[in-house]
Amino acid sequence: MSKDKMYDPYQGFKQISEMWAGIMNIPTKKDVANVATLSIQAEGKIDILEEQMLKIQENLGALNKDNLVLIQEMVKMVKQIQVEFQKTAHEVTELKRMKHDFQELRKDLVDIKIIQVNLRDVRQELEEIKEAQKKIMKMNNLNEQKTIYSDIEEVKLNLNQLAEIKNEIASIKGLVVKDSSKGKTKEKELVTTV
Repeated sequence: MSKDKMYDPYQGFKQISEMWAGIMNIPTKKDVANVATLSIQAEGKIDILEEQMLKIQENLGALNKDNLVLIQEMVKMVKQIQVEFQKTAHEVTELKRMKHDFQELRKDLVDIKIIQVNLRDVRQELEEIKEAQKKIMKMNNLNEQKTIYSDIEEVKLNLNQLAEIKNEIASIKGLVVKDSSKGKTKEKELVTTV
């Protein structure tokens, strides 16, 4: 016989014990060895999973730090935007105030032009009065001087009436300024009539 086909009593006993263990549902040495191998493989896989979980936790920690830095930068930007918005709102308020001041100046300039026109008229009247006074001095006749003096008195009365009219114009102008669109047309009419 050849060596390969030699009967091994241990092998037969092994087969019989495995067969009885299978019938009686008792683990064999082979089953225990398989369980031990599976347990070792499971421990290796658990170790790999633990390492991966640690790496994930480290990555999450780094990611959280990056997110925290990003959020802090966003908060700074929002605060800067709020400050800039407040500055812009203040500048807009200041510009509105300046616009109102310019409108007031424009109204005052219109008033000054009206006064200039009235002053020019008063100067012309004063020049006429001075010329009349010179003529009076040259005249020798008392009757003519009396009529001239009465004319001068009339001119003075007219000047007083003119001053009263100017005061009335100023008060009317104050009322007219309140009605801006109507006020501009009425001021022009008043200036042209004066």
